[in-house]
Amino acid sequence: MKAFLGTGLLGSNFVKAMLRRGDQVQVWNRTLSKAKALETDGALAFEEVTEAVRGAAVIHLTLKDDAAVNEVLEAASVGFEFGAIIIDHTTTSVEGAVERTAAWKAKGFTYLHAPVFMGPPNALEGSGNMLVSGDQEVIARVEGELSKMTGKLINFGQEEGKAAGIKLIGNLFLISMTAGLSDALALAKALDIDSADISSLFASWNPGAGAPARLDKLRTGDFSKPSWELDMARKDAGLMMSAASAKGVKLTVLPAVAAEMDAWIAKGHGSDDWSVIAKDNC
Repeated sequence: MKAFLGTGLLGSNFVKAMLRRGDQVQVWNRTLSKAKALETDGALAFEEVTEAVRGAAVIHLTLKDDAAVNEVLEAASVGFEFGAIIIDHTTTSVEGAVERTAAWKAKGFTYLHAPVFMGPPNALEGSGNMLVSGDQEVIARVEGELSKMTGKLINFGQEEGKAAGIKLIGNLFLISMTAGLSDALALAKALDIDSADISSLFASWNPGAGAPARLDKLRTGDFSKPSWELDMARKDAGLMMSAASAKGVKLTVLPAVAAEMDAWIAKGHGSDDWSVIAKDNC
């Protein structure tokens, strides 16, 4: 028997996939109707979280944040089976993941943080990426369980909380990328270029494909052999901001990047590769 706490878009599809694999799943959600909706798929829904976890050897969670995880687990613990394994897919702080691992171990339970880069369709299909780190014996025990849920299980080693940190870093990149796309669409609007043309551009030229190589270049910390000089990149940024300003279009990300470029030019790095703006973080 499994339990799943938190049946929003992601959690509900995880549950549906489990049921399709023949698992018995007991579910709970703060909004009872979301849990009850899964009964048509074969789940058992409970109004009380203590009842939802009763008899479950494995308890999965997809909740909002650290506070929600702590509150729900504490409330549910009255119904825990001795030695139950708690697998938390919530995006949380590093500190929270580390503290919960130790706290639940002290109480006789196994807690593993396993955040995901998966949307609801991935949860239903068993695709996407799931991250783990920490006690390798624990991970080995649940690897089969987790591998069924995701296309790829990525193990970052012994360090408790590392998976939580990697998830936050990945989410930061996703936020930054989407904000950059927002600026690209804003500039297209200012230049009277249809967004469909931008889509066609990225379908042929995928800048994201170069991310691993660009990251490796940043990690070397050598900006003395420019492929795009900072002075030239700043000139281009100025053209972009001027075009947007002329049409009253707001850019969100680029002005902050341009300000950082100006600071590095003032320090004498105008002829370096423009990525020198990341030097202090490498």
